[in-house]
Amino acid sequence: MNKQIAEFLGTFTLVLFGCGAAVIAGDDIGLTGISFAFGLALIGMAYGIGSVSGCHINPAVSLGMVAAGRMSVGEAITYIVAQVAGAVAAAAVLLMIASGKADYTVAANGLGQNGWGAGYQAEYGMMAAFVFELVATFLFMVVILGATSAGAPAQLAGLAIGLALVAIHLVGIKVTGVSVNPARSIGPALFAGSAAVGQLWLFIVAPILGAAAAGVLFRSGMLTAPE
Repeated sequence: MNKQIAEFLGTFTLVLFGCGAAVIAGDDIGLTGISFAFGLALIGMAYGIGSVSGCHINPAVSLGMVAAGRMSVGEAITYIVAQVAGAVAAAAVLLMIASGKADYTVAANGLGQNGWGAGYQAEYGMMAAFVFELVATFLFMVVILGATSAGAPAQLAGLAIGLALVAIHLVGIKVTGVSVNPARSIGPALFAGSAAVGQLWLFIVAPILGAAAAGVLFRSGMLTAPE
């Protein structure tokens, strides 16, 4: 298993189980259950593939690592290609599974896609959606960079990062469905229709800006532990 295969499988798992929880079991487990599905999927893959690729499974995280000086641009590009491919494959599999239910339609039930505005979740506006995704991704990246930095307890990194993702979902599902991950947004949107595709830009731009800002902050030494 090389790094790109690991990133493909990790992102596939996150999207299948996270979005799958929303689409297949959302009525039974509610927002809390969906939040934990995303976080637990990340925790599992962190310990499953973390030693192979670092378990970014998120283009914003890979670019945040570049901004922090922990990864080259070239390697980040190969990660991002694998991550997006994994998310698209997972969304396709989820659609096949969900379509096995007689009354399921993408139009009526969705595919766990992100969004904002009229007809989506609590109908928050675009500015609220952008601010949430920007700030949440920034804080998520701070947790990731801090938990994986020298001196941090390495055995607990996956747990800390996964629980941070749970907390982000608990707050943000009603706002945007929570992306903080462009690949997670791209996969379902490609099958969910033009409205979801038309809003994708926000779930690409805001997470990348948030993660890059956290990376720059760490690279500056402002959040580096004193020796």
